[in-house]
Amino acid sequence: METKANYVLIGAFTIAVTLFLLLFALWAAKYSSERDWQEYRVVFSEPVTGLTEGSSVQYNGIAVGTVDDLMLAPDDPRQVIALLRLQANAPVKVDTRAKLSMTSLTGPPIIQLTGGSPGAPALEPGPDGRPPVIETSASALQNIADTANRLVERLDQVMSEENVRRITATLDNIETMTGAIAEQREDMRQILINARTASERLTVTMSSANRTLDTVDRELVQNLPRLIDKIDGTLSKLDSAARGADTILNENRAAINSFANDGLSQLGPTLGELRSLIRDLRRISDRLDANPTRYLLGRDAPKEFEP
Repeated sequence: METKANYVLIGAFTIAVTLFLLLFALWAAKYSSERDWQEYRVVFSEPVTGLTEGSSVQYNGIAVGTVDDLMLAPDDPRQVIALLRLQANAPVKVDTRAKLSMTSLTGPPIIQLTGGSPGAPALEPGPDGRPPVIETSASALQNIADTANRLVERLDQVMSEENVRRITATLDNIETMTGAIAEQREDMRQILINARTASERLTVTMSSANRTLDTVDRELVQNLPRLIDKIDGTLSKLDSAARGADTILNENRAAINSFANDGLSQLGPTLGELRSLIRDLRRISDRLDANPTRYLLGRDAPKEFEP
């Protein structure tokens, strides 16, 4: 009985030690795993179609983790919360941004991390201990979808009933105008012929005008030296005459001053005497015209004897 009891104790001890070692190994593996990985959250405001748990997370094209969980935001179902499990040494900074991306046209979507300047601090967990939140930026797919939506809205506006009526009316007007032009084809041809004739005449006139201008320019260039010589000669003569006049004025300055002072003062009485002389001569002339005999002989003319 003692032998069997010892075997039972040894077996129980062995099982207990084995379970302890197994639990310790699991705890150590979990502790090591938790130390090698870091959790982050990303809140998307766009659909994450095709993104699943286990999808790859890349940082500038390098795989740094996976998507651990996906859920709708409890306070806003339009947002999607993605729980990321990234390598602990991944340089996630406060200016790191997350966006949806695709590795190829037919490949599954992934989360692409970009940014992270060297001087920016690392993204740390919040005071409540929850995983830090990585800000998002619009993905290329979202930009394409938004652009497509705007194009569809604009096309709807362009193709409204009113615009369709306007386009139809415009087409009708164009058709009417083309019909009127077709009916007046001969008139249009005559107008074009007249326009071409006028253009040819204008070309001839312009050519003649150019030749005339060329001739005038050549004559002006040929005669310009002679004109310049004549102008120089005339200016020289004027300069010489001005110098001569200046010399004469300087030489006769005393006489001119004397005339200005004395001669001009006597000019007034002389002019008065001339006016008196002219009045006397006018009276004599008038008397001669009226009765020259009486004025010359001092008596009237003798009367002729009549037998």
